[in-house]
Amino acid sequence: MLLVDSHCHLDRLSYGSKQTDLADVLAKAAARQVGYFLCVSVTQQQFPDMLLAIAPHSQVFASCGVHPLNQDPGVDAPLLLEQAKDPRVVAIGETGLDYFYSPENKEVQQASFREHIRVALALNKPLIIHTRDAQEDTLRIMAEEGAEQVGGVLHCFTESLDMAKAAMAMGFYISISGIVTFKSATALQEVVKALPLERLLVETDAPYLAPVPYRGRENEPAFVVEVAQFIADLRQISLATLAEATSRNFFTLFSLAKP
Repeated sequence: MLLVDSHCHLDRLSYGSKQTDLADVLAKAAARQVGYFLCVSVTQQQFPDMLLAIAPHSQVFASCGVHPLNQDPGVDAPLLLEQAKDPRVVAIGETGLDYFYSPENKEVQQASFREHIRVALALNKPLIIHTRDAQEDTLRIMAEEGAEQVGGVLHCFTESLDMAKAAMAMGFYISISGIVTFKSATALQEVVKALPLERLLVETDAPYLAPVPYRGRENEPAFVVEVAQFIADLRQISLATLAEATSRNFFTLFSLAKP
């Protein structure tokens, strides 16, 4: 059995206090059969340091992008294009729209989202999309900008089954985080049971959103096992079956990531 943490922010863990160092974090994950990791960028300013931190670890892949809630100073599209050419970068993002926390700057978020899709198309790299309370605009911009040409993933998915189906029709995958383990996540749990296994990914979004039974602790990639086990139980399949499918899906989607 081998699991992939398809979305984590390894450069944002609390090293020196809650964590020893990155090598230790990866070793703890490997001890639980979590073998590969996608370290996701959220700002252009921190991207070079993120690449430097993960450079010694061939099992860690990278993305390049600006989170929709990090719009100060906003995306520098020419720089994004240059940064994302790095061969360690297997995806563009995370990008997208978040109207839950920042409805006041919708236009800025939308412009950034469009720029990310254009860079993804230019480099033929898939997208990592964050979407919250912005279903209609997310799907509309994806369609208008031709996101289906490169595909990607809606990460940390908490939206409706209809949105998932619309995204999957454009060639996208759906990634599920530790939120699915929360007692309040009954609607999401029903969505997860209905998703096709061949379009499913698992993630931690570490250091955020630790799953049950680790709520209140800093999340880390080793905890993707709890996410996967919960989903396997929901779908009444074995953890090994879930792990095999989601790992295969990861390397199919992120084809530049070589195991």
